[in-house]
Amino acid sequence: MEWRDQGVLLSVRRHGESAAIVEVFTEHHGRHAGVVRGGSGRRMAPVLQPGAQLDLTWRARLDAHIGHFTAEPLRSRADAVLGDRGALMALGSACALLGFVLPEREAHPALYHATVALMDTLGRIDGWPLAYLRWEMRMVEEAGYGLDLGACAVTGSRDDLAYVSPRTGRAVSRAGAGEWAERLLPLPGCMLGQGAASELPEILAGLRTTGHFLHAHVAPALGDKPLPPARQRLIDVLTRQATRSGGS
Repeated sequence: MEWRDQGVLLSVRRHGESAAIVEVFTEHHGRHAGVVRGGSGRRMAPVLQPGAQLDLTWRARLDAHIGHFTAEPLRSRADAVLGDRGALMALGSACALLGFVLPEREAHPALYHATVALMDTLGRIDGWPLAYLRWEMRMVEEAGYGLDLGACAVTGSRDDLAYVSPRTGRAVSRAGAGEWAERLLPLPGCMLGQGAASELPEILAGLRTTGHFLHAHVAPALGDKPLPPARQRLIDVLTRQATRSGGS
């Protein structure tokens, strides 16, 4: 068995004396693991960093085997994020969530292209937090819990949408929410595609909403495993940045 594809490196762990087991997210073969000979060695270790874009060839005697990867670097994303702690945390969160949410060896080409676009954005433009939020919305959708934000679930109106139902994921307007508003999740304008830039408090409100569906819907469907801590580390960094900005 053999195939060739490009992929984003999600994780690396040492295997034996010098090899490494890597997990990648590829366009045509989804989340896939394999052994890289020499992956823990001096030449390959700097290449095999989470977020790296790789040209991959996978070989195995049988499809069910873990197999071996030959990995050639296409581009590293480490330099772009090292100077921005928030971007570094976002890269770690995205890699961890993909490893958590995606089934093995199942292609998700739309999410793959969204992931590559996000990875290329992190640390390079100021608007990466909004790009991350929109990526997380796409990932929740790919997991089968997409948000329906087109119209109010109560009134049918498309105007003044301000909330999301935590049960159904449907939008609710201020008028439709009424006395139930406190029980609903926030729907900031950036989740509706309003505005090219958004303030961190608004983005954090959006991440509270996507986080609810990850915790309450996606995780239980995957055996009720806890979400990767990397996501909370990102939230903590963005919250501190928002607090500093609000106090300046």
